[in-house]
Amino acid sequence: MRTLILPSLVLVSACTVGPNYQGPESAGAVAPTAKFVRAQPETVAAQPVVASWWTGLGDPMLDHLEARALAGNPNIAVAEARLRQARAGLRLERANQLPSANAQAMGVFARLPGIDLGGAEAGAQGGGGDSESLQFYNLGFDASWEVDLFGLRRRGVEAARASLGRAEAGVADVQVSLTAEVAQAYVALRDRQQRLALGQATAERQRRMLALTQERYGAGTTSALEVERLRTQLEQTDATLVPLTAERDAYLNALAILVGEAPGALDTMLATPGRVPLPPAQVAVGDPAALLQRRPDIRAAERQLAQSNARIGVAEAQRFPQISLMGMLGLGGTDPGDVFDTGNLFTLGMPRLSWNFLDFGRNAARVEQAKGVRDEAAAQYRASVLTALRDAEDALSRYGARRRTVASAARTKASADRAAALQQQRYAAGTATLIDTLDAERQRLSAEQSLAQATAAMTSDFIALQKALGLGWGPAPAS
Repeated sequence: MRTLILPSLVLVSACTVGPNYQGPESAGAVAPTAKFVRAQPETVAAQPVVASWWTGLGDPMLDHLEARALAGNPNIAVAEARLRQARAGLRLERANQLPSANAQAMGVFARLPGIDLGGAEAGAQGGGGDSESLQFYNLGFDASWEVDLFGLRRRGVEAARASLGRAEAGVADVQVSLTAEVAQAYVALRDRQQRLALGQATAERQRRMLALTQERYGAGTTSALEVERLRTQLEQTDATLVPLTAERDAYLNALAILVGEAPGALDTMLATPGRVPLPPAQVAVGDPAALLQRRPDIRAAERQLAQSNARIGVAEAQRFPQISLMGMLGLGGTDPGDVFDTGNLFTLGMPRLSWNFLDFGRNAARVEQAKGVRDEAAAQYRASVLTALRDAEDALSRYGARRRTVASAARTKASADRAAALQQQRYAAGTATLIDTLDAERQRLSAEQSLAQATAAMTSDFIALQKALGLGWGPAPAS
């Protein structure tokens, strides 16, 4: 009869209550379209490279900053610490399915008033009177195992495994956001440096022209009004450099923080102005279905849904009886030497059945609560999918429009350059006034600044597109 107990328990423990996870499709997931509806001619349907998308910008300094940020940013460290916690949690849940064993040694010394332990020797040890003394020594092992009748432990492992997947996606999501932030700050820094250089060069030209005009005014060949107009234009140019300088310093600070350093740590390395990196002529964007599988935030939402579904099974299993087995094996007696005498071997087996059948609806409430959490996770998953699709479509539209803006700004600058050059020739020949020449120079400067800003904005929109596509992450670090 005893030989039937263990197989019977194994067969019973194969029962796992609660709903089996059927994937996000069972939660009413949004079906993506076959291709992006806002895709522009400069995009291709090839699948993009997930990791290191920034190398397509062709800027070694940016590559260096991205590597430092991925290695030293505190947010990466936080996400990786959560990942280690999730891995340990899964190991703990798996270990909870197995028996536990303990080694123990025990000595009991008791004085029990009014209890006859049966014997004059005991009375002598107690010193006579109304109390008796007891001594007991034991050395042995005990083991216990909770039989997983209805899948309480198995559902716990399932939930922990989903939690681990969510933590892995969390690390990837931080990487996506971080790499995009580093690239955006770097582009903004180069833009401010470029515009500062343009403004300083323009101001220097205006100072030379002001000096020349003042000489002409001293010679009586020009008016004081033209001198004041040129001085006003110079003051206006100088005024535009002040906020650009503050913005440049702010982006230097931002980059230092992103790579895990104190503000000012990168000032020397980034002091030399560089060009704004340009995106490639064509951008691989893939398709919406691949986007949903690639974006870490969506994978995290899907794993949250799986975890909450497993928690329903945990709550369901608590409504049913639980069986635990406990056994003890040891040597002992009333004398310390008894723990070394094999004749004093004792064994003890204690099966235990517990069933909280009268709980006044507590377990039923836990099940309903778990189902509510699962429904919330399903709604959050659908929202994450819709948000991701919108992010990608918006980014595609903005990037395409920005490329056309840059092309228009380049044509405008070329025209302004030609007009300013012709006006300078006419001024030198004495056939144009200083006012007209200054106006042509102002328009040329404005066109050049507009082109610089449009170029930086185009690269920023390219970066935003890479983030919307869920690019910039790599495999989770090993434990």
